[in-house]
Amino acid sequence: MANVAKSAGTAGIGTKKSMFNAANAQKFLAFGALLILLLFFSMASPFFLTFDNIVSIMLSTCVNGILALGIIFVIITGGIDLSIGTVMTFSSVMAGVMITNMGMPIWIGILVAIGTGAFCGFISGTVVSRLKLQPFIATLGVMMITKGLSLVLSGTKPIYFSDTPSFRKITTGSILTFGADGKFSVPNGIFIFLGMAILAGIILNKTKLGRYNFAIGSNEEATRLSGVNVVKWKTAIYSLCGAFAGVAGIVMAARLDSAQPALGQGYELDAIASVVIGGTSMVGGEGTILGTVIGAFIISTLTNGLKVMGVAQEWQIVITGCVLVLAVLLDTMRKRGSK
Repeated sequence: MANVAKSAGTAGIGTKKSMFNAANAQKFLAFGALLILLLFFSMASPFFLTFDNIVSIMLSTCVNGILALGIIFVIITGGIDLSIGTVMTFSSVMAGVMITNMGMPIWIGILVAIGTGAFCGFISGTVVSRLKLQPFIATLGVMMITKGLSLVLSGTKPIYFSDTPSFRKITTGSILTFGADGKFSVPNGIFIFLGMAILAGIILNKTKLGRYNFAIGSNEEATRLSGVNVVKWKTAIYSLCGAFAGVAGIVMAARLDSAQPALGQGYELDAIASVVIGGTSMVGGEGTILGTVIGAFIISTLTNGLKVMGVAQEWQIVITGCVLVLAVLLDTMRKRGSK
């Protein structure tokens, strides 16, 4: 069985390599689009290309980017997870309950938040892989459950971390300062995001889970017939996605210095958009971490640039939606051209 599983993993690698050129083309296209956005907004507003605004863009990218790094694993399998936004919120509320309400140390709150996210992902993965429910329906249900639990546990009110000022430093504190008297500083949240991106890259490209991830997305039935326990690995993939949502919950709560139970819903759309813009195919079997990081920066740069230019929020949503549709259309055209 071990040899059969190994051969299945090798098949997954073959699939990934066969799509290397196409994935890279989409990735470089996304990077070019990011450069164009930076150039356009820099010319459109003198307030865009300032250190404070660039830091603001990077901080905005942290939460969405970490969510995108989690959901890319699910999308590569050909699935979807609509619950990551509310799972993120539920994880932050659980951290608030542990740290503020129960007086637990910060590290315990962090572990509980990540564990909560992983458990929610495990539930979604189990329902999808073992009970054969469509990912859209299964994760929609988990989204509603976690949204409700967040409101119940918090009493529909924010949970503040004012008694633990060091918690806020997780995201807004800085281990890197420069300039006269430390005038310029890079928030820790940015390093957390980059660290999570490196971790996601290692998991996707250097581990058995990553190999089976591509194999399942390329041909789930063939992977199953090769002797791979698809149920187990699919559940693990959804659990991993949930764990990333838990990390995003900590980063978000630390940035706001509170767990906001009403937040979360809608974040999954930006995360999915980041993944698709970065070149991951919605039908599965293809995707890169670097492309996802670039896609996350495109979303946050676009939102920030439109805000700096004074574009109304409702139009920001419309424009972001158009960009997402365009990215999916380009992916579809590319796949048709490769046949």
